[in-house]
Amino acid sequence: MPPRSTRPVDKLDDDDYPAYTMGRAAEMLGTTPAFLRALGEHRLITPLRSEGGHRRYSRYQLRLAARARELVDAGTQIEAACRIIILEDQLEEAQRINEALHTREPTS
Repeated sequence: MPPRSTRPVDKLDDDDYPAYTMGRAAEMLGTTPAFLRALGEHRLITPLRSEGGHRRYSRYQLRLAARARELVDAGTQIEAACRIIILEDQLEEAQRINEALHTREPTS
C-alpha cells in the first residue's frame, strides 16, 4: 500500500471533477436539461464530455448553475444572470489575488 501522502486526489472531493450527468445535474438543481444547455450557450459553464459525448458537470459548475437559477427565478433574464455570475466570479478571484499580494512578505 502506498504512503498516504502520495495517494491520488480522491475524485469525490474534487470540486472540478465532472461527476454528474446532465439528467442528474438537472434533477439536483430542480431544473431542466434545456436550462443547463442554455447556461452553456451563454458561456457560464462548459461541461466536459464523456467518451460517448455526454455532458458531465462538476460540483463547482453546479454551484454556478444554482446561482443562475436563483437569479432567473427572481426575474433576471438568463443572459444577464450568466453575466452577473461571471462578473461575481471574476471579482472574487481578483479579491483573492489582491489579498494574497497584501499578505505576502515584502522582498528585499
